[in-house]
Amino acid sequence: MSTAPTPAVPASPFAIPSHLPPLPQVLGTEPSRSILDAFRTAIAQRVADALPPLTVEQVYAGVDYGKKGVDFTVALPRFRLPGKIDELAGKVLAKFQPDEWIESVVHDKAFLHFTLHTPTLTRLVLDQIHALTHDTPSGQPEYGTNTSGAGKRIIIEYSSPNIAKSFHVGHLRSTIIGAFLANLYKACGWEVISMNYLGDWGTQFGLIAVGFQKYGSKEALEADAIKHLFEVYVKINADAEKDPAVKSEAAAWFKRMEDGDEEALSNWRVWRKLSVHKYEEEYARLNVHFDVYTGESEVGKAAQDMALTRLDEMGLIDVHEGAKLVNLEKFKLGKAVVRKKDGTSIYLTRDIGGAIERYEKYKFDKMIYVVSSQQDLHLAQFFKVLKLMDFPWADRLEHVNYGLVLGMSTRKGTAVFLDQILREAATVMHEHMRKNEEKYNVIEDPETVAQEIGITGVKIQDMAAKRVNNYTFNWDRMLSFEGDTGPYLQYAHVRVTSISRKNPELLPLPPPAAIDTALLTEPATREIVFLLGSYPDVVKTALRTHEPSGVVTYAFRLSHAISSAWETVVVKGEQDVEKARARMWLYLSARDVLGATMRLLSIKPLERM
Repeated sequence: MSTAPTPAVPASPFAIPSHLPPLPQVLGTEPSRSILDAFRTAIAQRVADALPPLTVEQVYAGVDYGKKGVDFTVALPRFRLPGKIDELAGKVLAKFQPDEWIESVVHDKAFLHFTLHTPTLTRLVLDQIHALTHDTPSGQPEYGTNTSGAGKRIIIEYSSPNIAKSFHVGHLRSTIIGAFLANLYKACGWEVISMNYLGDWGTQFGLIAVGFQKYGSKEALEADAIKHLFEVYVKINADAEKDPAVKSEAAAWFKRMEDGDEEALSNWRVWRKLSVHKYEEEYARLNVHFDVYTGESEVGKAAQDMALTRLDEMGLIDVHEGAKLVNLEKFKLGKAVVRKKDGTSIYLTRDIGGAIERYEKYKFDKMIYVVSSQQDLHLAQFFKVLKLMDFPWADRLEHVNYGLVLGMSTRKGTAVFLDQILREAATVMHEHMRKNEEKYNVIEDPETVAQEIGITGVKIQDMAAKRVNNYTFNWDRMLSFEGDTGPYLQYAHVRVTSISRKNPELLPLPPPAAIDTALLTEPATREIVFLLGSYPDVVKTALRTHEPSGVVTYAFRLSHAISSAWETVVVKGEQDVEKARARMWLYLSARDVLGATMRLLSIKPLERM
């Protein structure tokens, strides 16, 4: 992997028209990718001009989204200016002249409420979406992206299941949230390395090796490696519960693996390879892709030994009954084992060694671990040890945690393996689709469509609330078309996409410049336009919070806004062709943004269902 910086991000194909009043450039804004930045700059300029010594930058930071019916709001007290609030507001109102950016300003208690000039807003939002979706140098849709991370590299470690165990639903959250973060950082200009750090090392492999001698079958292994190894693991685990000798035999076998004994390693290599292959199929189905599959087994001994030596030299190691512990009690983080008494490694030491090796190889600007909040203490110990070892990059690591999925099993309440959950979700969806024979018959590949809707249901249920909350897996809710669910989101996208099929006489639409957006005068269209314009901000907020829930909420707000306009702002049946075209363009722009939102959430938007 080269350590050359990412090439510069190409310029946006959208530019603000020259006939509009010129605006100052505010650091950190990108009007060519987020047009609301320009409107906020216009507001900031008004306030700064009326209230020296405020700068445009200072005011810009205080231009917030308004409550219902207000576009943007500025709270005057935040600037701590001398004088009464009413007098300060009076100065802004006295100087205010409406122009093509800002229509009006209203003073209300401590606030100034600004309304944007609707014709400019509509024109620029729709033009920008069109240019950044259909005219990009990359040929890829880019509306919602920004260049804030240009030239920076991030490693995101996520999913990280255990080899020889089926893909458990516990790993699902890490996979879904990690895939979202990978898409998010890419959308913000970062070079992203998606890494899967497999649990492919440790005493349990000694246990499986002992079990395989007793219960293993080559044929069953080749048919479905993960399933067979899991069966072996369950049987040998039961034996170990009854007979402590099995455990010591397993520990001895793992010691041979750590010492590089070829006989002990050869079976393990086959299991690892077959398991990775099976996982890749699961990931492809989930629309998730990894750049690097690594694992605990790949962490070199040299990096681990170096870590232990350094901790020893710093006087941080306590020896207890032959095991080595790092003492973190003064940081309220307890004591953590870094070497077992038989001399074998433990996962904390492997994590430390792995981080050292990754920095040497990738020179990352940031590394995120997407791991359950049950591991909060482990991650805190791990990060603290790296800081104590004085690595200058130790503060570039971040733990993105999440709560538990409660009660996730098939509807009969049996297994908790992902492929069974997904298969069942697809079956339920397929039955639902069959109820409408007419629509069902025009779907090219109903099985795949049913599977996608099922996966969308699983993902939306997972990402709808804050990450750190536990949630209870609910079959009925997840697969319902009522309410804010995955199937409803796919339905909303399919419905707005159908507008082209239903109005072929309006296609192809003329180029944007020839569409009269001034005909979009209804309140419902303005609401959609403003929402569409805010999508780049939704992406920036998600980058700050690492929360997919904000993006999910936005997707539903947009779906509802489209739905409420659908009956009143009609295309089919509108006599005025120019008006019908303008409305159609609005709906197609909404489709483009809804699709972008879904792709950011790692969901494939469907065209028919």
